[in-house]
Amino acid sequence: MAQDETNPGDASGGAGGESTLTVLVATAVNALIAVLKFVAGALTGSAAMFAEAAHSVADTATELLLLTALRQSARRPDRRHPFGYGKARFFWALIAAVSIFVSGAVFAFFEGIRAMLGSDAEQTLAWVAYAVLGVSFLLESISWLQAVRQVRRESAREDVGFRAWLHTTDDPTVKSVFFEDSAALIGLLLAFAGVGLHQLTGSGFWDGLASVLIGALLTGVAFILGRTNAGLLIGRQADLRTVYAFRDALAARPEVDQVVDLLTMTVGTDEVLLCARLDFDDALDVAALERACVEIDADLHARFPDLQEVFLEPVPRADPTMRRRVLDRYGGAGAQRLRDGLGQDRVRGVGDGWGPPPS
Repeated sequence: MAQDETNPGDASGGAGGESTLTVLVATAVNALIAVLKFVAGALTGSAAMFAEAAHSVADTATELLLLTALRQSARRPDRRHPFGYGKARFFWALIAAVSIFVSGAVFAFFEGIRAMLGSDAEQTLAWVAYAVLGVSFLLESISWLQAVRQVRRESAREDVGFRAWLHTTDDPTVKSVFFEDSAALIGLLLAFAGVGLHQLTGSGFWDGLASVLIGALLTGVAFILGRTNAGLLIGRQADLRTVYAFRDALAARPEVDQVVDLLTMTVGTDEVLLCARLDFDDALDVAALERACVEIDADLHARFPDLQEVFLEPVPRADPTMRRRVLDRYGGAGAQRLRDGLGQDRVRGVGDGWGPPPS
């Protein structure tokens, strides 16, 4: 998220370094846990343990994809990609979400249904399963705490709540690790319950049910992460606080009479593109208008470190075509009245200065 000079944040490179550390910790933990769970599954014959092993394999593959995302998105802009490679992080994070479902959830569903419908098999060496689950919970907690620490630091830096940061963040790597590790801890508890109920009742149904629930859990996580990254890939606007900060900075310029329209897009983690249509002071000549655009560009880049590119377009505030385009984008009753020829009503956001879209 872009930061105003009044609320400076860490450099993006620092945040990227911490994201890499978070992903590396999660990768090492999940790879070790996957081996332990497969050994425990083979020794105990537990469907829940095999489902958890697949869960950890999926998480390990996901972390490797996230490391690819971090590396690809750090490439500098070039002729073929003038806005940089920031969206590579969103793409690989989306592939990681698909990986969670394909390699984790599907296998868990298969193992669970097979165990629930098959004949009851005697559970052996249950203590091995309990030991592995306990060690796995401890290791997963280390990775989860690292993700929680980063989320708390980032949310405090941006002065938003923990849940609000997860909902609005443009860093899918940390969000992915947090949700994966949270799901892993819940999955371990489900596996523990499945193994325990199988041992107490002698019925493999409970073991299979735990596996199915783990599959459902992974499906939910994959859906949440997939939806987040799909939105970022499509082209999500910057968060509203940043958008309004842009608006206020532009409106405060003496050369600007009115901010007519404001378009933003997240083009990478901590990378924002801004397009602004401005009604400039009519007293400005061409040379003064050009100097004003250069000065506004420099001022915005100095105040907002996350701002990648700025495009400024001089437009008259009362132009009916422009009013129609902006109102059609935001929708609401104002746009319908304008289409019906009743454009006299004053709709905030067009003509009277850009503001929040109509609710």
